[in-house]
Amino acid sequence: MNAHPVSIVMIEDDEGHARLIERNIRRAGVNNTITSFRNGTDGLNYLLGADGSGEESASRSMLILLDLNLPDMTGVDILVKVKANKHTRRSPVIILTTTDDEREIKRCYDLGANVYITKPVNYESFANAIQQLGLFLSVMQVPITD
Repeated sequence: MNAHPVSIVMIEDDEGHARLIERNIRRAGVNNTITSFRNGTDGLNYLLGADGSGEESASRSMLILLDLNLPDMTGVDILVKVKANKHTRRSPVIILTTTDDEREIKRCYDLGANVYITKPVNYESFANAIQQLGLFLSVMQVPITD
């Protein structure tokens, strides 16, 4: 069992969505640290380090919340890099996006996404989905890379 608390890394460019996600995770009783990034470049630099080696994340237990539609790159690009890196590949990735295209959903799972959640435009449904996600986060364990 891992003794490291799981930190949540959120890569979401829509500030309103980011606040809503965080508020509902907190409402579900999850107190884990949430580190937010508004674009893919900053998020990847945090996850893989400036040199791209991923060494900085070797000892982190992370859960990544990832939007697919970012201003500087796609979330799929980030997913591919995270899952290809030996230090980050075991970190669960939850896709949180407005894209509900079936091919895109299959592609993300094929690339290693653990969960794919479509952001409903309906506030109540979205809040409910995020709260359920929060409950999931409160009990999950993330393996540390060796």
